[in-house]
Amino acid sequence: MKILIMGATGFLGKRIVKRLTEEGIPFLSASISLGTDFRKPQEFEEIFQKHGEISHIINCATFIGGIQFGLEHKGEIYYNNSLINTYMFELARQYHIQRIINPISNCSYPRDVQGSFIEKQWWNGELDPSVRVYGFIRKGSWVQSWAYYKQYGLKTINLIVPNMYGPDDHFEEVRSHALGALIMKIAKAKQNNQPNVIVWGTGKPVREWLYVDDCVEAMMRSISIDHFEYPVNIGIGYGISIKELAELIKNQVGYEGEFIFDTSKPDGAPFKVMDVKLCNQIFGWIPQTSLVDGIAKTIAWYQSKILNKQDR
Repeated sequence: MKILIMGATGFLGKRIVKRLTEEGIPFLSASISLGTDFRKPQEFEEIFQKHGEISHIINCATFIGGIQFGLEHKGEIYYNNSLINTYMFELARQYHIQRIINPISNCSYPRDVQGSFIEKQWWNGELDPSVRVYGFIRKGSWVQSWAYYKQYGLKTINLIVPNMYGPDDHFEEVRSHALGALIMKIAKAKQNNQPNVIVWGTGKPVREWLYVDDCVEAMMRSISIDHFEYPVNIGIGYGISIKELAELIKNQVGYEGEFIFDTSKPDGAPFKVMDVKLCNQIFGWIPQTSLVDGIAKTIAWYQSKILNKQDR
């Protein structure tokens, strides 16, 4: 077995590489920064031509950022992710890959689902406009995986995941998701004795958050489980409002200032929490890192690896 990690230098990719290295599993890292643009089939195909023994693909390659990035780059998001998906499945077919492991954002669920998201509801309505393009294109990756399985027998495990956080995340206001952006803002505000922190939106939307190494664990388990044709939710099964999340981070950082909610910024869908019964059934496992523990680990990583270096 040899695994190709697409997007190996990104947030999730780095954590997959770390885990595979620790377990001594052979893998090949690939990303734009390492010289392979997955949107260019000639460059992509060179990997298979040079490393014909590749058996599995873990797809961590994507073109996306936070909610503001998504609103400002709709066309680029559609174009770039379409190319990545298209060439990944086609080349996997041509080079007889045994299995693809493909994460799909839970923004691919309909906006108006009542209660926790259940897999059978995945097609039951329109996506929220704030994530319509990215949610659709990720949902389309499942359609392509289904088509290639039915016609060619190419097997893919599709994992529906919420927003992730943890060490190696992006800590940038536009590119980050809410949790990473809040850690960055609040930690900097404490360091600089700022009296307040601006939080985008009303603070009311409820979100589920997945610690990145729990996603890695799901991917590792996906290498060897029985093939499962339809997507499966991977999450902790509960959510927290953005306001409550900000307060939790504030307490852990030890910041004493105030929050100002910028209601001119979009909230996105009001509620995004997933039902994880099927995850437990298929994997015999659900993610184990609590939000409190995961945030503590992420804050410690950010302060030691980024904030303290910026201060020098």
